[in-house]
Amino acid sequence: MIRVLPQRFLFSRYILRTHAGPFLFSLGTLMFLFLLQFVMKYIDQLVGKGLSAWVIVEVITLSLAWMFVLAVPMSVLVAVLMAFGDLSSRNEITAMRASGLSMYRMLIPPLCAAALVAVLMVLFNNYVLPESNHRLKGLMVDIRRKRPTLALTNGVFSQDVPGYSILVRRTFERTNDLEGVTLYDHTNPNVNVVVTAKHGAISFSPDFRKLIMDLRDGEIHTYDLLKPTLYRRVQFAKHRIVMAVEGFDFERSSEAAFSRSDRELGAPTMQRIVDSLEQKYADLVSQARDLALRDARTVMTGPRDTAVFFPGMTPAMGALSHIRQVSGTLSTLRFQINGLNRQIDQYLVEIHKKYSIPVACLVFVLVGVPLGIMSRRGGFGVAASLSLGFFILYWACLIGGEKLADRDILTPAVGMWSANVFLGGVGAYLTIRTARESLLINWDGLQRLLPVRWRRSVGPVTNGDPA
Repeated sequence: MIRVLPQRFLFSRYILRTHAGPFLFSLGTLMFLFLLQFVMKYIDQLVGKGLSAWVIVEVITLSLAWMFVLAVPMSVLVAVLMAFGDLSSRNEITAMRASGLSMYRMLIPPLCAAALVAVLMVLFNNYVLPESNHRLKGLMVDIRRKRPTLALTNGVFSQDVPGYSILVRRTFERTNDLEGVTLYDHTNPNVNVVVTAKHGAISFSPDFRKLIMDLRDGEIHTYDLLKPTLYRRVQFAKHRIVMAVEGFDFERSSEAAFSRSDRELGAPTMQRIVDSLEQKYADLVSQARDLALRDARTVMTGPRDTAVFFPGMTPAMGALSHIRQVSGTLSTLRFQINGLNRQIDQYLVEIHKKYSIPVACLVFVLVGVPLGIMSRRGGFGVAASLSLGFFILYWACLIGGEKLADRDILTPAVGMWSANVFLGGVGAYLTIRTARESLLINWDGLQRLLPVRWRRSVGPVTNGDPA
């Protein structure tokens, strides 16, 4: 028995099939471009430093997660533009409308597919991306522990270590040896110290809190700014310099180094952190309010009570001293409250971002369908150009909203969702305008345009949208 599928199901399946190829093609192309940009940016820090091929591959593989997050929404937009542009250029949109399929009905298949992609992206953002970012951070810390020369570029001054400027003419990829070292010591502002050496080696102390530089065959030049006539030049065969690097680019692999930041946590975990911070915020606000009210009453009770708290002082002096103490305490509490507020906003911004970017897939469908129909071309160049423009606009709004939310100018929700609301409104407007566009269809020509399995289903056609 042959099962006959409903006509609208055939239309939906056909529309989705036209999206599959462009989506996969654009996703692969964008991932390749992101990967190429990443390799070109960090190639000098990975290749020629003595790292094994497996470590380099692991760094690149872990970096693919954030590339995937950016590539998927843009691929959805490219696929919708290419698919509907191709359908429009072959007059299949006209044929579908004439067969009783409205513009809004055509939107359902790509919207459902985009909703599925958005749900998968939410799961990816909350479980895969944080773990990938955390492992990448740990891997980079371990690489720096093993090879501190990675932070040194041949022929370029490095100021990663506070208080020092280091110039190395040559590093060696298999060891931590150095050649042609020039070091400027700025730890004492009254004394200029310049150390030069022909050879050297760099390493960490056992606790990874100090960076040790063992130099050979060099000179130390010292000039005292307070005593201009005092200049000292010392030659050495061996000299060791110990530099404090805790908390800067050279970090030790410990619990602190692997503590998770907001980009290494999922939304449920961050929400629990936000709840805890909000409780601390409420406690500090209540403490500040109670302190202000209690001490205001204390000062207003009169000179006798004030003198009890400040013996040996006149009532006026005691009250003034008390006000200053309260003011200092309130300033400290206000500083703590502002710090907690910034932390809360930072976590909330990241929580909203994990959902707003996947929802952009739905927004890009609303934008892409009318633009694809109006462009009447299915080429990758046109689709890529339009999608790039809208994606840059979307990303600019998203980044701007994130910065404003971090500075407490906008709420995190407004900052992260304003781009979706704006582009969603533009897409809805374009969709309605395209759906209301009047049609004048040639029946005889339409019969030749329709696939054979659709021709019998086409009924009488009138001007306007048959839906």
